Amino acid sequence: MRRVATVIRLRPEKEEEYRALHAAVWPDVLAALHRAHIGNYSIFLRDGLLFSYYEYDGDDLAADLARLAEDETTRRWWLLTDPCQQPVESAAEGEWWAPMEEVFHDGGS
Repeated sequence: MRRVATVIRLRPEKEEEYRALHAAVWPDVLAALHRAHIGNYSIFLRDGLLFSYYEYDGDDLAADLARLAEDETTRRWWLLTDPCQQPVESAAEGEWWAPMEEVFHDGGS
C-alpha cells in the first residue's frame, strides 16, 4: 500500500459549490476510484487549501491514474470540480493537484 497526498487551492467564491458536490459524490466516480485501486480517500480544507490523501493498493499508480483520467464519468465530474480549484504556486508546469512529501508517518502500535 502506498500513501499519496496532494494539495491544490480552492477558489474562495467556489467553496459552497465544491462542498455541495462532495456532499453527494456520484457513485460512478467512487467506483472508478476503486477500480484504480484508490481507497481511504479524503479531502480536507484549511485556509483556502485543499489537501487530499488516499491509499493506493495497485501495482502501477501512473497507469491506474491514466485509466481513471479516461473514465467518461470521472471526466464529467472534473468539468464541475476543476473550475473550483487553482494549482498552488509551487505546482510544476501542467500539474493540477501538486504532490506532497511525506515527512512523518507512524504505522500504528
